[in-house]
Amino acid sequence: MEPTRDCPLFGGAFSAILPMGAIDVSDLRPVPDNQEVFCHPVTDQSLIVELLELQAHVRGEAAARYHFEDVGGVQGARAVHVESVQPLSLENLALRGRCQEAWVLSGKQQIAKENQQVAKDVTLHQALLRLPQYQTDLLLTFNQPPSSLGPENLSPAPWSLGDFEQLVTSLTLHDPNIFGPQ
Repeated sequence: MEPTRDCPLFGGAFSAILPMGAIDVSDLRPVPDNQEVFCHPVTDQSLIVELLELQAHVRGEAAARYHFEDVGGVQGARAVHVESVQPLSLENLALRGRCQEAWVLSGKQQIAKENQQVAKDVTLHQALLRLPQYQTDLLLTFNQPPSSLGPENLSPAPWSLGDFEQLVTSLTLHDPNIFGPQ
């Protein structure tokens, strides 16, 4: 994929700029309807965009932590550790007019891959964009397993935090009907 091309997500209801070489995982295996998942062609890195039910019982930084711990539970993480949680400036988001609050979280989760006993520390970066008018929490996740930081001469190169930032800031809503009748 071209590094600066807007790619349609969720049947064109959203679009975002994906990093160079992103492979749509739904071309390889089933992906839940509320997710768009992309993997790096060479490393084990992945990017996930999820439409989740708004968790109105948690606010602010606690909401970002809630979703991080929830992802850890779903993935069967043996340990989760939050390294940082920061508010994300709404000014920089393509969704700024629709997003009430935004948070970015970095942390590690100890996860064993399917059919493997040994758990590895996976670095996760998450952005939580809260859209209460649509009863939706938009969760974007950048998974960086330890094996993804390979040699510098990989082609294409491993994705960076800058690539994830571009995905988050470029995410644009085109069709609010994806959320159902309002």
